Amino acid sequence: MQDRLWEIVELNPRADEQLHYETLFTIGNGYLGTRGSFEEGLPGDSPATLVHGIYDHAPGMLVPELVNVPNWLPVSIFIDGAPFKMVTKTTDIMRPPEGIVLGYRRALNMRRGILTREVLFRAPSGSVVRLEFERFASLSDIHILAQRIRITAVDGNPHIRVESAIDGDVTNMGVRHFLPEVNVDDRGDTIGVEVKTQQSRYIVGVGSRLISPHRIQTGSTGNRPYTVTSFDLAQEDWVVLDKFSSIYTSRDALQPLDTAQAKISEAVAAGYETLRERHEGEWATYWETADIQIDGDDEAQRALRFTTYHVLIAAPRTDERVSIGAKTLSGMGYKGHVFWDTELFCVPPLILAQPKLARNLLMYRYHNLPGARNKARANGYEGAMFPWESTDTGEETTPQWSDPQPDGSRIRIWTGEREQHISTDITYAIDKYWRWTGDDEFLIKYGAEMILDTAVFWGSRVEHKDGRYELSQQIGPDEYHENIDNSVFVNRMVVWHLRTALSVLAWLMGSAPADAERLIGALNLTPERLAKWNDIIAKMYIPFDREQGIHVQFPGFFDMEYIPVPHYEPRTTSVQAILGHARSIQTQVIKQADVVMLMALLGENVGAPDGLDVRQVMLNNWNTYYPRTDHGSSLSPAMHAWVGARLGLTEVAYDMFDHAVHIDLNDNKGNVRDGIHAAACGGVWQAVIFGFCGLSIDEAGDLQVDPHLPEHWRSVTFNVYYRGEQRTFTVKNPALVSSATR
Repeated sequence: MQDRLWEIVELNPRADEQLHYETLFTIGNGYLGTRGSFEEGLPGDSPATLVHGIYDHAPGMLVPELVNVPNWLPVSIFIDGAPFKMVTKTTDIMRPPEGIVLGYRRALNMRRGILTREVLFRAPSGSVVRLEFERFASLSDIHILAQRIRITAVDGNPHIRVESAIDGDVTNMGVRHFLPEVNVDDRGDTIGVEVKTQQSRYIVGVGSRLISPHRIQTGSTGNRPYTVTSFDLAQEDWVVLDKFSSIYTSRDALQPLDTAQAKISEAVAAGYETLRERHEGEWATYWETADIQIDGDDEAQRALRFTTYHVLIAAPRTDERVSIGAKTLSGMGYKGHVFWDTELFCVPPLILAQPKLARNLLMYRYHNLPGARNKARANGYEGAMFPWESTDTGEETTPQWSDPQPDGSRIRIWTGEREQHISTDITYAIDKYWRWTGDDEFLIKYGAEMILDTAVFWGSRVEHKDGRYELSQQIGPDEYHENIDNSVFVNRMVVWHLRTALSVLAWLMGSAPADAERLIGALNLTPERLAKWNDIIAKMYIPFDREQGIHVQFPGFFDMEYIPVPHYEPRTTSVQAILGHARSIQTQVIKQADVVMLMALLGENVGAPDGLDVRQVMLNNWNTYYPRTDHGSSLSPAMHAWVGARLGLTEVAYDMFDHAVHIDLNDNKGNVRDGIHAAACGGVWQAVIFGFCGLSIDEAGDLQVDPHLPEHWRSVTFNVYYRGEQRTFTVKNPALVSSATR
């Protein structure tokens, strides 16, 4: 196996790329994520460990955010009394005042889930040492974190001092979330820090132990307990130090710190090699179904594994009351909030590759149904209206105003009130999960209730006007256009939603009649309500221009100023940023896939009026909206790749895929410092499997492929679960051989 296709490598560290690589090199295990900060720290760095579900609403903040917990990484190394620092420039290469890095390589091995760093360092004393760092967040035991440091004396006989610590003085970019009272334990060989959040009152316990062949001492400075060991190395001699850490919260244990310290004793007893072997074994099972093997495009192969890796480390393994935030657990972007990114972008790959993880994410929505019902009532509607942004409570947490702009002004944020399609997005994910997994128990106990109660919401939300049903004051996927009437995406997906709800109810009545009666009573699904759903399906207004043969994004869209988006190339920012917010919302510039997104979700079921060919309508839609799309959101390129491939537009589809799969690796949006784009990661997986490979369920209920591979891809091999059975496909390029084997 070629490790180079499994590795992301940094060879020339640069200050201006520091935060970018911290995000890229995040390690995680579905419980927590730790950014790729250096053990010894660096000016301007942004170390963070984020744990699913640990939110707090700090004083003075508009909304709650995911909390940066105490840092388990710190290890400081002193060589002949001088600290090891990542200094790469000096005026005196022989005797620099701070030492100098002579060689460097850092690599994330995605197959193994391990981050390594090798540094050849000359200390101010002239001693040259090789430092090798390794770390992983165990996938086999989510509460175990392990580091190994190997120090080799290359030239000289250096005296080495190593200080391992836990940093309890952490903030979210200056915002403090923990109470000032911190429990610091430095009494034994296992040090610890226990903190409590200010508003939510979550307790977080972090423990750590350094294993050294030499004598150790423990102590603390403020909220930073530490362990120290020191020794001399003869030239060509070496030493290995292991550091085991553990994190528990009050969501997991009654006594988080005590439990963490007990877990560390288990880790020490098992030993580093055993823990690493178990960890790598778990990763092997992940990759068995999640990996997509592309023959003919090594760079796409490596990048696709990178995006898949970040979905896998963000997906909760054992907790069904948490979900994947828009920036995963790799940064502070969007304050760790959960959006539609999860259900439409991250859940579908997991349905096929790791269905148990997909189920966990859908259960997060089930457990938060009370919050969705609260939101519906607060807005004067019935049923369940899921929040646009949510955290641990299930309540709406979208801020109403933006952070201050350069001129001091703030922009009104309407998404929390008007981007209501998320309720249908969640239903789409539930329906997809059920159809691919055949998990009837989930549908009966949990999924059907969500599908039906969100349908109740839409039944109360639609407006009857002039013999048809409409939806006013909406925001579709294209968020540049707010508070519009009759978004074709929303209206058409509501029709799909209500049809699905009626179909699910009919299935329940035939397969689980007692549960059907239970939900009919609990949700007040009267004959009159169901009749109204059918009436809405028949009479919903779907904006369509028959002359042009296109779905109209919303009435009045083409009356606005036309901006030739392709003329604004090359650019490193959105067209909206170039035009300004006030002007852009009055133009035909589209933020992201909207009508194209509709075609991705429904395919040819998007429909067309009688007498028109639906595939031609889809091509017309593409030719109309693709040149108007800004791709101002990372969600957009992957959806265009998916739809472009299905329409046979393979060249442009590959361009969109290439952009999407490198959004984070190449920092195409310029904001990877804030975290990984979760939706883009999940979207490119779908673009390959559903787009280029054309995987779908046929009318007979079996799986089929319809390949439209890029011309330089010889084949694509992948595994999926379908109704509990693992299936393997090798899809070959039709230009080379017109067959697919399984």
